Amino acid sequence: MSSISSIWRHPIKAYGREALASVALKSGECMPWDRIWALAHEASKAPAGEWARCVNFNRAAGIPTLMAITAELDEDSQTITLRHPDRPDLTFQPDDVPNALVEWTTPLVPSGRAQPSHIMRLDKHGYPDSAYPSISLANSASHAAVEQQLGRDLSIHRWRSNIWIVDVAAWVEFGWIGKDIAIGGAILRVKEPATRCMSTAANPDTGQRDADTLGALEHFGHQDFSVLAEVVQDGTIAIGDSVQVL
Repeated sequence: MSSISSIWRHPIKAYGREALASVALKSGECMPWDRIWALAHEASKAPAGEWARCVNFNRAAGIPTLMAITAELDEDSQTITLRHPDRPDLTFQPDDVPNALVEWTTPLVPSGRAQPSHIMRLDKHGYPDSAYPSISLANSASHAAVEQQLGRDLSIHRWRSNIWIVDVAAWVEFGWIGKDIAIGGAILRVKEPATRCMSTAANPDTGQRDADTLGALEHFGHQDFSVLAEVVQDGTIAIGDSVQVL
């Protein structure tokens, strides 16, 4: 039977990942603290208090060095620590000291790219790449298929997915679209595949583009990796929990 191998959240969109042992999911909401914040750039047209498309924010598709960030969030104080091989560690509260992230990011932005401007926050919905509060489900066998196509090992963090699943065949997750999935005590409804961009070409250890991930996906007839789902029944999920198509 398939099960969860790892769970990840990304408190600031495109700014690092953090491993979780378990998490309580709520119907109609994103994974708690996942992409709650995002850093808008100077050309952003994102309205406050509303979801906006990813093009409004600094992200690894245009700034590949962002892929090398890791994050830690203290939920009680809402303090985040970011680490990057080319920057000093940054510990700050996004709501109280928003300019800290702007200043920390600026040296990582290539010339000619829109410069970081201001932090935005959207509770419950977050800033995923979908207009609804989605949670991404990734298949370890599909990841292995991409590795085999490229002839090299790849970090799973290139995909920035929330829930990783093992013991299912490669690409079987696309057959889950339109179906409900029971994971631990929660039920998620799979809605669509996640179409990928150039962010996945960057190495999460170095922040440098070093793999033709999109070309590898196109070998399989698409540019998709993982599926997006929404929570339709509250419940807690944990590493090792079974994953069952209903």
